Amino acid sequence: MTSPPPARAPSAASAAERVPWSQPAVVLATCGWLGRIPRAPGTFGAALGIGLSAAAASLKCPIGVEAAVVVLLCVVGIPICGLAARQMGRGSDPGAIVWDEMASVPLGLLLVPAGERSPTLLLAAFLLHRLFDIWKPFPCRQLDQGHGGLGIMADDWGAAAWMALGLAVGRQAGWW
Repeated sequence: MTSPPPARAPSAASAAERVPWSQPAVVLATCGWLGRIPRAPGTFGAALGIGLSAAAASLKCPIGVEAAVVVLLCVVGIPICGLAARQMGRGSDPGAIVWDEMASVPLGLLLVPAGERSPTLLLAAFLLHRLFDIWKPFPCRQLDQGHGGLGIMADDWGAAAWMALGLAVGRQAGWW
């Protein structure tokens, strides 16, 4: 009589297989699986947000319409990200969820007139948002703790506020 093989800890691959990638909330929260990119998925979500803001500027979208769309993305992101996080079973803010970056970058850029959204300014916005999203200065870290979809979104709103402040300082310094 042989004994069964010892149990092994689940590998990262088997854990990824358990994520319900086809669930609508997961597809949306990962921005069409953009969040599945293995290295720095938030960077790709922020890049998508830069693209949305640049598109709104190039289409000469009225600021009221742009603001309404951005606010809608932020508000709708709360239940979408909360549900996706629960379905994924990956803590309070799974890295694959990138809706928060996608929606918060354009939020911070609402304060920049469309005509001033040059490639240099957009690159600065992207880098500043990533810096503050990763570093999580006050109050970003506190906003991220244990609030489900609201926490997932709110810490990135904080990063967007810091980004907007950095852009305002750069403008006053004459960098763009």
